[in-house]
Amino acid sequence: MWKRAPSLLARARNASLLVCTGTDLEVGWLPVVLRQAGNSRIQPGTPGHVLAADHVPLLDVPKVLDRSLGDVHPAGNPHIQYDPRNIARVATVLVGRLAAIDPPNADAYRARGEAFQARWRDAIEGWQREAAPLRGTKAISYHLDMTYLYAWLGIVNDGTLEPKPGIPPSAGDLAVLLERTRRDPPRLIVITPFQDRRTAEWLAERTRAPVVMIPFTVGGTPEARDLYGLFADTIARLRGALK
Repeated sequence: MWKRAPSLLARARNASLLVCTGTDLEVGWLPVVLRQAGNSRIQPGTPGHVLAADHVPLLDVPKVLDRSLGDVHPAGNPHIQYDPRNIARVATVLVGRLAAIDPPNADAYRARGEAFQARWRDAIEGWQREAAPLRGTKAISYHLDMTYLYAWLGIVNDGTLEPKPGIPPSAGDLAVLLERTRRDPPRLIVITPFQDRRTAEWLAERTRAPVVMIPFTVGGTPEARDLYGLFADTIARLRGALK
């Protein structure tokens, strides 16, 4: 982040709206940017400061906080973008904030927001129909980053390749995971473009479950050019691997 700090600070100084994920995901850099930017419009508590996770139901909220458990997020799982219903919730918040920040154009923001919500509802219904065969499918992911996707689609989370969040698996960890899944193997092993495919393929060779790489975010695959492409490509890849 600090390699890009000058340009980021310049943007923060001139911004009317700042949008971040939240759940302390930006705790290592956002407070510094806000302090150095000196922009009162985007400070916490103002209409110009939006933490998306504050406006959605959070999953994986830990009952115990202990660094020995790995890279645990104290406020809950931050990967909220993989449930399209969360996108709709955050979009509603953004429309309200834009209307408050720019009152002369409030009606235009609301109209655009309503149009988006209508299109988005139709898209969600279509994706859910496409994803119906995935319901009940057992899947192993590399990291604990598929919680919202699995909850939305009814996919069963059968564990992660990481023994603890943020801890790369050792040979011993993989042996334990293989033994656990030997009697009832997963149907899918799900990874993202920036995770270690070799580890997933090691387990795939031994369980005969296919490895499927899904985009995780806009731009993660050539097909995921926007939010609509993100979900369409994700479901297409999961269904294709299941076949």
